[in-house]
Amino acid sequence: MKRRTFLKHSSLLGITAVIPFKNFFSDPAKKSFHRFSLGELELTIVTDGHIPLSPVQPFFAPMIDSATVATELKNNFRSVKEVDLSINVLVIRKKDKIILIDTGTGISEGNVSGWLPQSLADAGISPSQVTDIVISHAHPDHIGGLINKDGGLTFSNAQVYLSKIENEFWAASHPDFSKSKLSDQMISSVVSAAHKTISVIKDRLHLFNDKDVLFDCIRLQIAPGHTPGHTVCTVFSGEEELIDVADLVHSDVLVIPHPEWGFFGDTDFDLAIKTRRAVLEQIAVKKQRIFAYHLPWPGLGHVRKKGDAYELVPEVFVLPD
Repeated sequence: MKRRTFLKHSSLLGITAVIPFKNFFSDPAKKSFHRFSLGELELTIVTDGHIPLSPVQPFFAPMIDSATVATELKNNFRSVKEVDLSINVLVIRKKDKIILIDTGTGISEGNVSGWLPQSLADAGISPSQVTDIVISHAHPDHIGGLINKDGGLTFSNAQVYLSKIENEFWAASHPDFSKSKLSDQMISSVVSAAHKTISVIKDRLHLFNDKDVLFDCIRLQIAPGHTPGHTVCTVFSGEEELIDVADLVHSDVLVIPHPEWGFFGDTDFDLAIKTRRAVLEQIAVKKQRIFAYHLPWPGLGHVRKKGDAYELVPEVFVLPD
């Protein structure tokens, strides 16, 4: 993103003073993917951009005293004005298959996101080469990239996989958001987007259940709360594995240390807290490596116990890609 474009968007989002300029003034095409091996698999993380959320509350910790939240952000040297979510997309190459887990926002979020096609191209992948897409859940920032600006399929040769529970939830004319803190306007927006997208992909949509395995390299775990069929994907090869936690956590400094603070976008706010704590406990105890869709680029790291809660230990890199 060029400086002029960045300043235009930052003035609208109120983030100029808090986001380091070096993160955005480079052309995203030059730093849009990270590639590594997992057993016999080739994994690539590509960026779809970012989603600045401002103000911090009520998006995060909607029931927590604002001074407490501000103190936590300051103690971690973060802005008290906004939380900027990365959009990290995982690509798996296994022999003749190229598999995406989620697809970014598509055209729904303007210039700050929707970068997936370009990022894939930078990584040497064309949309027509993608054979399969696993959707963790049907929120717009995960399914938006399935459809192009003309309303057609971005990935014309790909089959799409979604949990049966998730599909049933969004297929309803009025999905149940009674346990959510979303506004009626936001509910209407996400429901409309899900209905539209699922209708376009219905002829290539495959439904899976909890504990199913896809392609002999992705183990599926339903982790409900954020949505009813929200899915954590364990990518594995031989003795190696990587846990794609999807939208289990949206902030490393607010939600991982405080699972109970919650996130405004959870369909079932209380169930999401319970699930978040259970999965974080599992990951911490087993010392599993994670990939997170919305944590800072490239979203890799581990979670460890810290008192009664947890903390993220980000993966570090000695050299750039």
